Amino acid sequence: MPDAPLCARLADAAATAALGKALAEALLEIASLIESCGVSIYLRGDLGSGKTTLVRALLRRAGVAGPVKSPTFSLLEPYAVSRLQYYHFDFYRFKSPEEFPEGGFEEYFGPGAVCLVEWPERAGAFLPPADLLLHLQVQGAGRQASVQANTEIGRKCLDRLRTSGAAASAGA
Repeated sequence: MPDAPLCARLADAAATAALGKALAEALLEIASLIESCGVSIYLRGDLGSGKTTLVRALLRRAGVAGPVKSPTFSLLEPYAVSRLQYYHFDFYRFKSPEEFPEGGFEEYFGPGAVCLVEWPERAGAFLPPADLLLHLQVQGAGRQASVQANTEIGRKCLDRLRTSGAAASAGA
């Protein structure tokens, strides 16, 4: 049975970015585990809910110094950071789930990979299960975030988010 999700009220884009930075720090703390098995983080939410804002802040905190582009049209933007490979996917433009295996995207999921996936539902059952699921919802001028761990590596990451006070720093 999955653990209770971490819920946070994100007052603005800065709070969404703070959650992304806290998630990056949690990932860096478990980098050796990620090197051996990889981690998949799926981001769900409507257009404009802050998914790309969160990923951009995560990548910056992880050490990406160059441009951080949205993969809306390219579907994938890769980033090499220290010993880890970060892959930012956006499957919004998929017309069918079959585009996932046809595009060879499964080869990116594995040891040493941090796979950040926007619109995972568009890849359907072809997508490997998420270790961590983030759901962002627009609420007035802000957002509501829910972070759910689905695996042991997801739980380790979520535990680090909880102990870091990520919900408090994000504005919960």
